[in-house]
Amino acid sequence: MPSQKIKTGHQDTVHDVAMDYYGKRVATASSDSTVKIIGVSNNASQHLATLTGHQGPVWQVAWAHPKFGSILASCSCDGRVIIWKEGNQNDWTQAHVFSDHKSSVNSIAWAPHELGLCLACGSSDGNISVFTARSDGAWDTTKIDQAHPVGVTSVSWAPSMAPGVLVGSGLLDPVQKLVSGGCEAVIIL
Repeated sequence: MPSQKIKTGHQDTVHDVAMDYYGKRVATASSDSTVKIIGVSNNASQHLATLTGHQGPVWQVAWAHPKFGSILASCSCDGRVIIWKEGNQNDWTQAHVFSDHKSSVNSIAWAPHELGLCLACGSSDGNISVFTARSDGAWDTTKIDQAHPVGVTSVSWAPSMAPGVLVGSGLLDPVQKLVSGGCEAVIIL
């Protein structure tokens, strides 16, 4: 596929970009405190939405698996994580705002969909939060205090099934494994 240069409309640095599951939309995170959603096709792009709500640079964006609907998460220097939900087409609202961290949230990652709607967040305060959606619309929070005392820079989930296992075979329970990286040059598995 030939490369395509897309103007985002951001007024400052773009820190992260994430393509949705189907490869039809891109979300961008910027120092201008906004998230933008851009529709993409083979030779065209279209601005679809600008999401405002953060009060500082937005570091990362992450799409949830489409089985949960159109859901996007963003994290920011403002210490907040916002869960965005698309209602009508291109009409995004803040479904939930997490303000559990005392400083910049640097990294977010959705768990494999087999584990449910579950988001890990790593912060400069040294803590990792894992937010899990409940069927009643509320969220449970698990916190790993001082995982990286100097600050968490990255979080990532392992695939839910062990390598070589037939997907959907139902023989094994899903694996729930999270890895994090920090400012002290250490990773924790």
